[in-house]
Amino acid sequence: MNTSGCGNIPDVLLYCITFLVKSLPLRSVPTFIELVVGAMLTETGFVTAAYLALPMKRNWSSYYKWIEKGKWSWVAVGLQMARLLIRLFPQPLWHLIIDDTLILRASKKAPGSKIHHEHSRKPNRPKFVRGQCWVSLAAVVENGLSAAAIPILSRLIRNEGNGNKLTTAKTLLRVIKPVFEGLSVRLLLDSWYMRGILLRAALGAGLQVIGQVRKDTALFQRPELTTKRGRPRKYGAKYTPEVIEKLPITPAQLFIYGKLRWVRYRSVIAKARFLDGRFVRAVWVSFEDEKGGVTRERLILATDITLSPREVIEAYAKRWTIEPMFHQAKNSWGWNETWQQSRQAVHRWLHILGIGSALPQILAIKGGGEIEKLANAAPWREKDPVTAGRVRSGLVRIFGHFPIRDWWNRKSRKFGPPKEPEAPASTRKMPKAA
Repeated sequence: MNTSGCGNIPDVLLYCITFLVKSLPLRSVPTFIELVVGAMLTETGFVTAAYLALPMKRNWSSYYKWIEKGKWSWVAVGLQMARLLIRLFPQPLWHLIIDDTLILRASKKAPGSKIHHEHSRKPNRPKFVRGQCWVSLAAVVENGLSAAAIPILSRLIRNEGNGNKLTTAKTLLRVIKPVFEGLSVRLLLDSWYMRGILLRAALGAGLQVIGQVRKDTALFQRPELTTKRGRPRKYGAKYTPEVIEKLPITPAQLFIYGKLRWVRYRSVIAKARFLDGRFVRAVWVSFEDEKGGVTRERLILATDITLSPREVIEAYAKRWTIEPMFHQAKNSWGWNETWQQSRQAVHRWLHILGIGSALPQILAIKGGGEIEKLANAAPWREKDPVTAGRVRSGLVRIFGHFPIRDWWNRKSRKFGPPKEPEAPASTRKMPKAA
């Protein structure tokens, strides 16, 4: 096989694929590799587009059959992705994010399709739309100032029954807990998921939680100790708007949301009633805009009271990385086109698309000479930052010419281009005598 040009493929990509397939039965590995690489190279989420991106070795219908009826687990693949991140990006502290996204659907027969409230408040959309609601768990990976959310597991909300987003979020936490056993983990949530039922589940799993809550959340001071008989008071005086207004304001300049920003905050350690009186770090924070104005205050709570207000603000800013992750996954890696007819098939295909979007993102964050050389397709873009899209453009020029199913070595269980066999000694061209 002619493998000229394969030397430009980063070794870390081959390692990632080799590591991920350990969660699959051997019989499913070649098909999985073909579909993952095909999904990585295409911008749409159609199985046919992934099939046409590479010179596939099997019939078109066999890939659909494998997605629908193959003997493999999409949960095991997602957990293996989490283990891969832990191995590639050893961090003393991990940040996990849980959030949901809505994929619009016109069909009532699509799995999980029902009417949802469109809370993005976009001017060109109605308040209620039909679609599929996915609850996703992602991990934040960092390398210097670069940070991105990598999808690990996503679960589709059912269109009937008692399952809701909070129940689904608890399920994701229960599944991912063994992978991060023994590691320091923070869970970042937006205001919808900051509910007592989910926070108690996260705290029971050993996770600390940071998230935004309603501004009128009931917070109380420490109760005064008295010598009276009877049960001691659980709560002290309430933090009313008048009391909060008298708290001292501290200005600070922090590197958050991709740039240096001036913030103003006030903070106390209080008891949260929705957590049955647990002590939390409460931070009221507002931002200064470029025109000198100040935004309205937001209330952020952290269950770890040893954190400083600055640490709480900086940690919660990492939650925003899941928003561009959703945007890229839906518009650049085909989550909007996951049109499968069964619940299991749509889960399997969406996680394959998630891995296809995660691998270029991992390469872009990892950086290095190999990846910069791969991404620099045009000389006039050499000084531009290396992004997942540029990495994909470089991979398209290489992978589109090879039947990568043959790159899987079943004996060594490694993925990579085969080495050219050496010519026998009798057929080698000998140098001419002087």
